This record gives sequence, C-alpha cells and structure tokens, in this order.
Amino acid sequence: MTIFSVFVVNRAGGLIYDYDSNNGRRVETEKTFSFPLEPLLKIFDERVVVSFGQRDGVKVGHTVLGINGVPAAGRQLEDGREILEVIANEENYPIAIKFGRPRLSTNEKIVLASMFHSLFAIGSQLSPEHKSSGIEVLETDVFKLCCSQTLTGVKFIVLADPKQSGIDLLLRKLYEIYGDFALKNPFYSIDMPIRCELFDSNLQLAIEQVDKLGFAGM
Repeated sequence: MTIFSVFVVNRAGGLIYDYDSNNGRRVETEKTFSFPLEPLLKIFDERVVVSFGQRDGVKVGHTVLGINGVPAAGRQLEDGREILEVIANEENYPIAIKFGRPRLSTNEKIVLASMFHSLFAIGSQLSPEHKSSGIEVLETDVFKLCCSQTLTGVKFIVLADPKQSGIDLLLRKLYEIYGDFALKNPFYSIDMPIRCELFDSNLQLAIEQVDKLGFAGM
C-alpha cells in the first residue's frame, strides 16, 4: 500500500504545494518488436504516446521513454532523431522500445490542480443536497483520490493505492501541519506557495506513518 502524491490547492485553484513520493517507483516496460509495430503511437503534448493496441504491460497512455537504449526527450530521441520516423523505418527492426508513465512537469501539475478545483466546484453545484462539500473521493482500479477542503477554501488532495487505509487521518494531520508551519509563519500569506523545511519534513513523516502503520501520529 502506498501514498503516491499530495497536493495543496489554494482557494483560487492555484497549486501551492505538491509532494510526489512515487518518483522512484515509476513502472517501465521494455519490449522488442518486429515490423510493423503493433501498438499505434501518436504525438500528444510533445510526447509520443500509445493511443491503441495495449499488450504485455504496454498500456494506452504510456509514453515512449527510449528506443534501443537511447532515452527519449519529448517527441525526439536524445540523439536528435524523430521517434515516429525511427519507428516507421523497417530497417530499424527488430527494435527495443521502453514505455512507461512520464513524470508530470510543474506546469502539468498546475494545470491539473486548476482542473480539479473546477470539477470540485461543479460537483458541489450538481449535488442535490444543499451546501454539498464537493468531490471528496474518486476511486479507480489503480488509485484513489481523497480531498478535504478547509473553511478558508484550501484543498488538501491525497492520491494513494486503492487499498490504502488511514487517508482521512492523514488529511486531518496535513491540516494540522499546514496550520502549525504555514499559517503561523508571519511571512506567509494564505495563497502563497508553501516553502518551509519544517512543513516538508513533518509532511513526509506523516506520510511514512500512514504508509507503514495506517495512521498518522500526533
């Protein structure tokens, strides 16, 4: 069981903090293919991604991370060759391609935080119940997202393994840490990015406790 990521979003929908504990756990799959290549690839957001034909651990949405040991840099390999051109050339086969989920850039995290802020508001408006809290839990077969919003509109978002327990306790602990090491800082404003070593260390300690024990210590 694992806590993947933590995000803090301000009342305007801006990302003010993110923590990614999954950087060292990125799942990668390398396969050798014959011509023609079975998975269908296309350019999306300056990356080459699988759009159809998932198989043997290669899934739709996976990005090409490298070819024949040469790492990818966007839509090109690091040696300057276009990835789609290399794949289209029969002379390059058999070819070894590494696929996986790319790490999100800072800009991508900012965009996703803003999108979730909007979806949270839409969920609240669509609810048949008066004064709905908005989206609190989203569950998939590979992760679940839990969100807690404070009275000031700040959102704490945790992405975790679907079987992970203690997330509600972690969210309460995050609010305590936020109050102790961010709000009590005289140089901090509620909408500013959080840059505090004590906040970082206490957040990581709480995540480790929930990861291992299923609860966040006081």
